[in-house]
Amino acid sequence: MKIKKLLIANRGEIALRIVRACKEMGIHSIVTYSVEDRNTLPVMLADEAVCIGKGSPQDSYLNSAQIISAATLLNVDAIHPGYGFLSENAAFARICEDYKIKFIGPRADVLEKIKDKAHVRSIAKKLGVPILPGNVTPLKSVAEARKTAKEIGYPIMLKAAQGGGGRGIRIINQEDELIEQFPLAQQEAKVSFGSDNLYIEKYLENPRHVEVQVLADEYGNVVHLGVRECSIQRRHQKILEEAPTMALSKEKIEKLEEDAVRLAKGINYTNAGTFEFLVDKDNYYFMEVNARIQVEHPVTEQTTGIDLIKEQINVASGKKLSYKQKDIVQKGWAMEFRINAEDPENNFRPSAGRAELVIFPGGRGVRVDSHIYSGQEISHIYDSLLGKLIVFGKSREECIKIGKRAMDEIFIKGVKTNISLHKKILNDKDFQKGNISTNFLKRFTE
Repeated sequence: MKIKKLLIANRGEIALRIVRACKEMGIHSIVTYSVEDRNTLPVMLADEAVCIGKGSPQDSYLNSAQIISAATLLNVDAIHPGYGFLSENAAFARICEDYKIKFIGPRADVLEKIKDKAHVRSIAKKLGVPILPGNVTPLKSVAEARKTAKEIGYPIMLKAAQGGGGRGIRIINQEDELIEQFPLAQQEAKVSFGSDNLYIEKYLENPRHVEVQVLADEYGNVVHLGVRECSIQRRHQKILEEAPTMALSKEKIEKLEEDAVRLAKGINYTNAGTFEFLVDKDNYYFMEVNARIQVEHPVTEQTTGIDLIKEQINVASGKKLSYKQKDIVQKGWAMEFRINAEDPENNFRPSAGRAELVIFPGGRGVRVDSHIYSGQEISHIYDSLLGKLIVFGKSREECIKIGKRAMDEIFIKGVKTNISLHKKILNDKDFQKGNISTNFLKRFTE
């Protein structure tokens, strides 16, 4: 099918990113927006914009009925859900299919299959992809949890089977703690994710987080676009990503990429997806699939030269992948810094208000993906991401130098940001040497 009219069911920088891709592809773009976002750049720059609600995400960007109504009234060919919100919602993908609207992402049956992370672990295990010690079916009781924890040894991670984005994870250090936390974790999982299914994985003390970007068309062709590292995290939320990685040897990286492709084929995956792994020394373990475009996709674009949003739209249009695996080579080094409206000096409290003056950096090796401008109101209702600074160089060392220069050029007045934290990271000797882990940020935040 030829996509002529595309509705973007998202907001912020990713909505603007998709609008730009549509313009370059000659596709009519329509942005959905909440009342609070009526003066944002995606709304201004899209070919059309339609208001779908006011206030909380539940009343706007998660309001699937409103979004589908807008899509059918405007006679769109496809919906791009971006990331977050409805991007991995199997029920929403199913509704799109029922209304003959192309959902730009995996099919609904695939989303349903991979929603249960314990189930995906079991598939990975059958395919020979390394997984962390733990159970591959949902835990039925505290007794079963205690048995599993005793077999693999503490500390462990107690995880919501349908959690995601770093949510639904509890670190458990001893049995008494497991007995206490198990019912609380079940209750939290039920409220947050609609299922109280839990599973256990061995907790690695200082792992690194490495992921593989995959593209798959609707004809069984699957390629990977190399690796990214996302070890710099706060409370399981990524704030700095880079591509490729220093975490593994070249041989292990190649094996990791092959395993990601094998797993994607094993679950009949289509469109863009990210297969995430934890790394301990020179060993890696599959963690989960993110069945959508990732916030950090620009570092892959910078190191491969491939436009992931356009590829997503091409796959959804029924086109075969235009690349063979041998055509894809990661060159140079890229880093992405998430610029958030939060106060690092005050326990990262979210910051809202008017961004009185916004100045973004430029020059060689610098890209900025952001939806904000001087004078814009920053709402407390939605995610705190103001934009992403992406830098690119021939080597990791050059990339860091460009990053430091670019950070000195950013100026955002009126709301608090985490720019000062990024400057500390860039000047840290261990970071510069690549000695990082998912616990790296504790030195700055505790």
